[in-house]
Amino acid sequence: MSVKIKTSGKIVIILLVVGGLFLGKVYWWDKRPQAAKESTNIGKVMLPDAPEASLSGNATMLDIPSTEPSVNGGTKISWKVMAWNAQFPLMYANGGPMTTKGSLMDKSKLQISIERQDDCNKAIADIVKFAQDYKNNPNAPAVFASFMGDGMPGFFAALVKELEPLGPEFQPIAFCAMGKSYGEDKVMAPVSWKQNPQSAIGGTVACVLRDGDMNILLKWAGDNGIKVNPDETTYDRTAINLIAANDFLDAPNKYITGYKEKRKMIVNGKKTSIDTTVGVDAIATWTPGDVNVAKQKGGLVSIASTKEYSTQMPNITITIKKFAYDHRTDIENIIIALATSGDQIRSFNEAKKFAGDVSAAVYKEQNGDYWLKYYNGVEDKDMQGLNVALGGSMAFNLSDEANMFGLGKDAIDRYRIVYGSFGDIMVKMYPELMPTYPAYAKVVDKSFVQTVIANHPELLEGKAIKMDYAGEITSEVSSKSYQIQFETGSSTIKPESFSTLDEIMKSSVVAEALSVGVYGHTDNVGTEEKNQSLSQQRAEAVKNYLISKGVKENRLTVKGYGSTKPIADNTSVAGKAKNRRVQIVLGK
Repeated sequence: MSVKIKTSGKIVIILLVVGGLFLGKVYWWDKRPQAAKESTNIGKVMLPDAPEASLSGNATMLDIPSTEPSVNGGTKISWKVMAWNAQFPLMYANGGPMTTKGSLMDKSKLQISIERQDDCNKAIADIVKFAQDYKNNPNAPAVFASFMGDGMPGFFAALVKELEPLGPEFQPIAFCAMGKSYGEDKVMAPVSWKQNPQSAIGGTVACVLRDGDMNILLKWAGDNGIKVNPDETTYDRTAINLIAANDFLDAPNKYITGYKEKRKMIVNGKKTSIDTTVGVDAIATWTPGDVNVAKQKGGLVSIASTKEYSTQMPNITITIKKFAYDHRTDIENIIIALATSGDQIRSFNEAKKFAGDVSAAVYKEQNGDYWLKYYNGVEDKDMQGLNVALGGSMAFNLSDEANMFGLGKDAIDRYRIVYGSFGDIMVKMYPELMPTYPAYAKVVDKSFVQTVIANHPELLEGKAIKMDYAGEITSEVSSKSYQIQFETGSSTIKPESFSTLDEIMKSSVVAEALSVGVYGHTDNVGTEEKNQSLSQQRAEAVKNYLISKGVKENRLTVKGYGSTKPIADNTSVAGKAKNRRVQIVLGK
């Protein structure tokens, strides 16, 4: 697949790698306009009242920008965005679809046109066209694009290849993260899947293939030790099976209408000529897809979302490397403006409401109250009386952005983990389409954020998004057993198990909103008193390893169960080996 750039300047993009990975948030939430609660008039100087407030004390609310267009003669940028509330900081900072007088972007001498572009292929075409134009004309208006961070490996795999002929200076780079999905992207499934994830085996999920929401399913399945059949034309009763949807609204519609299709059965790992008919058991979607399910049929609940996998889907913005380096001050000013905007939105309801109003103007549908409501997220009842969560996004301040890129106090590069984790999943699932993807350091440039942090420590006063963890896990999202190798009769971890523990650590970083349970188990050899003590010590050893890698201690719960919870027959060597395990539970 490739982008063909003809002399006529027409661009044709065929993205087999990401065919659907970044389908834009098409017709975002146009099915359910609803009024949000009236916003509180905060005033100019007072204690922030928003529950996720990042500013504290006698914080100052900035003046709301005017609606009058700015004509500051500054750098021109066309910023392509999907209809997605994770872009609230951009909306507030720009003041409108075009930069307005008194806005943060106006003060930075920037002329930004925010343009809704739900078609990822067209956004890609615009970037390639800009790179070509900029090589010939350094005054060409810039093009930026913002996308879902977990899908960037596939996106860059295609785009890097297409821009290679222009030279290394014209490669794409990601330079900032302004916010994230915080609940709206989800997998909805029967209650039984939530109660017992293993009941999902043999089930079907309708989704856009290789899309960010499908990634939520893959993560949840992997955390529960469940296989996913990558071939949407066959049915494997030992795995979760995928049903291809045309877009994020088609997926729930297939569930609502009782869609069925014929598949060839897989038996013992081989495709047979046996036919079977499958329906849709579950879906991966985002708002208003979840609203459609709740109001038109019901019966599905969220089993995993970006509320739990809270690091998975940051809003990542890219442009061409040469432009970014030629306009370093502009890029840094954009990061400053977005960070300032994030603090204002998180701290003052009036600022948040203003961002919703600008979103309505940019996306040219609904009204500001509508976008505000689903930025905040709501809980409602479906047609069958089940409670369902709808919507949910979060704006970043500079502290959040620092934490995302490994520039915070714990030095965990969360986006590196997200990028590598989901890049590896795509390679494993679709090796023919995506045999590899660009190295993180090649396409993510943190130097701009680093400079802002170094020169503007005052912007770090805003508090980062806070995670509250329960002392005991009462609701499990996933549970998976690992065979960690220890020295005989000891809690000393063998070095060959470090890579497994590192994978556990990465999984916990993606699911940063969840507590991590570390439960030790043994076989039945020896006394139960000794087994319980050994299992506790080994679980503690795993906990200490995770802490050494940056997992916060208050997230971790440790228990030793000895031989009281076997998963296999203790009368065989193989059974005993399975029972000697460390169980990792993600929950709340």
